[in-house]
Amino acid sequence: MANTDMIPVEVIILTDNDDIKGTVYVSGSTPANRQLTQLLNDPDRRFLAVTNVEIYAKNSNQPPKRYEFLELHMDSIRMVHPTSQALFRESSKTQEDIARFRELRAKLNQTKPF
Repeated sequence: MANTDMIPVEVIILTDNDDIKGTVYVSGSTPANRQLTQLLNDPDRRFLAVTNVEIYAKNSNQPPKRYEFLELHMDSIRMVHPTSQALFRESSKTQEDIARFRELRAKLNQTKPF
């Protein structure tokens, strides 16, 4: 697949220890509502490539760490969600989506790993 077929999507990625903001690239030949799902469910993909990365450590007031590129192991990802800016372009239900994302994030933060 040529790079011209790839579309940048700004996302928030939640892991056990960090919230990560960055850009992932999805296939332009996939329907918009399935692009992230297809990328994350690819059985041959073990790492997710992310550019323009900001890593916010949970339970810390430290400034974010910034990287131009990061490969994140798929097993460490708890949730990936487009940022509100990406949702605003794609959906008329932006406020509902943002509220649902915040609710899920709060629940995940309360969940303790075994």
